[in-house]
Amino acid sequence: MESSIKNVSDTKVVVTIKLNAENLAVAEQVAATKLARNVKVAGFRKGKTPIAVAIKNIDPAMLQEETMNNAISKAVSEAFIGNEIQALDRPAVEIKKFVPGESMEFTAEAEILPKIKLGNYKKLKATVEKVVVSDKDINEIIDRMRNAFAEKAEVTRAAKLGDETVIDFVGKKDGVAFDGGTGNDYPLTLGSKQFIPGFEEGIVGHSAGETFDLDLTFPADYGSADLKGAKVTFTTTLKTVKEVVLPEVNDEFAAKTGPFKTVVELKADIERELTSQKERENNEKLKDDLVSQLVAASHVPVPEILVADQAKSIEQDFTNNLMYQGISLEQYLENKGFESKEKWLETEVNEVAVKRVKAGLVLAELSKVEKVEATVAELDAHVETYRQQYAKNAEALKQFEQPEVRRDIANRLLTEKTVDLLVSFNKK
Repeated sequence: MESSIKNVSDTKVVVTIKLNAENLAVAEQVAATKLARNVKVAGFRKGKTPIAVAIKNIDPAMLQEETMNNAISKAVSEAFIGNEIQALDRPAVEIKKFVPGESMEFTAEAEILPKIKLGNYKKLKATVEKVVVSDKDINEIIDRMRNAFAEKAEVTRAAKLGDETVIDFVGKKDGVAFDGGTGNDYPLTLGSKQFIPGFEEGIVGHSAGETFDLDLTFPADYGSADLKGAKVTFTTTLKTVKEVVLPEVNDEFAAKTGPFKTVVELKADIERELTSQKERENNEKLKDDLVSQLVAASHVPVPEILVADQAKSIEQDFTNNLMYQGISLEQYLENKGFESKEKWLETEVNEVAVKRVKAGLVLAELSKVEKVEATVAELDAHVETYRQQYAKNAEALKQFEQPEVRRDIANRLLTEKTVDLLVSFNKK
């Protein structure tokens, strides 16, 4: 067998392979052995017919096709492995010449894992933001806690901002109810800005039991193309009004919220939690920044097949997230003004896909250069963490026994260790 390699690009290769009579004879023997299993010849049991006899009873066209397939499969495997070429998809084969029993010449084209040239990954610009927790941050948490412990009492007076209400409403545009504009027994805190400007303010001054119309205009930048700047009428029924009485922030309140004796202890605990949270966020931001810098400093050819696979994954995840919000992908595309799904893929999805592929390739190369490995003990510990998270989901727990799931977790662990190493090289 002879083979020659032509690099079409950094991510694509064409291998030309020539086979001789000896190569084809071996392939024919393998093909005949396989086909002989199903040949019926008088005097022999099925599958026990000698090869020399079976060949005479095999359809010549079938034998030739099987011989070609075997010859190509074996030759492609040997050529790619022998030349250390890692194909990312099944090579596209084109036969140039075939003389049965004598010779064959064909090409095998495939996208390949490119060679990555890493930039100086030990001299990147790591910027760690200083964590600052302000009084405002602490007070925002306390305000949420006050709302959680608030006393609520139904009142007969007119509604005011801050009250909790329950309403029915029907929104109409040009006299016709529009999608998403109807609700029954809808809980609404006045001033929460859940609705378009003017809606919650329009309820203020009305009392439980009243039905009234709110003539409003949707914002010009509203998400739905049909409702941008549209004049609408919401026929609204105010069913209940509850006054919300917030507790005072004192030592008694602190004791209700947890193991605290004073407000000072409560605020100190909130400050510690916020500090830890912001440190985690800053650390994740640092990791993302360093990976982006390494990608920018490196030579990273991007195989189209990897981008396509990543784009499919992004599209699926995005579609699922929209579904949980009760929105279809078609509605999202319409609301955002995309001409077509293809345009969305080009402008939003593909850009993200390329970034992810580049990041994955440079981190894989870095882990190889620095010999980063994940031990069995580390993998087991990582799997156990996931198992604890899904302890109440029997079906999910079964998945962790699957080899492919453990392999995926191992890859994530290896990526995490590699990113941590990158941080250690650059964090002063």
